[in-house]
Amino acid sequence: MSEQQTISPWQSKPWWCQPWSIILTSLTLISGSWLIFKIIWLTILVAIPLLIWMGFFLLIWPQMMIRSGVLHKITE
Repeated sequence: MSEQQTISPWQSKPWWCQPWSIILTSLTLISGSWLIFKIIWLTILVAIPLLIWMGFFLLIWPQMMIRSGVLHKITE
């Protein structure tokens, strides 16, 4: 009888689409907007879509991939 083993959703992604790069990019852009402009409303406007993007790809997308079953491989 064979077992199914779940593969990490991050294994198929390139380096620029890994959790560390998503977090680093988001934090760099948000803090950069503050350091350059020093305008809170502009920093918030930059932060909102980046935090949504970051939340989707770090929290929702991996769970969707695992639940879909496309990451299972059969081991014997």
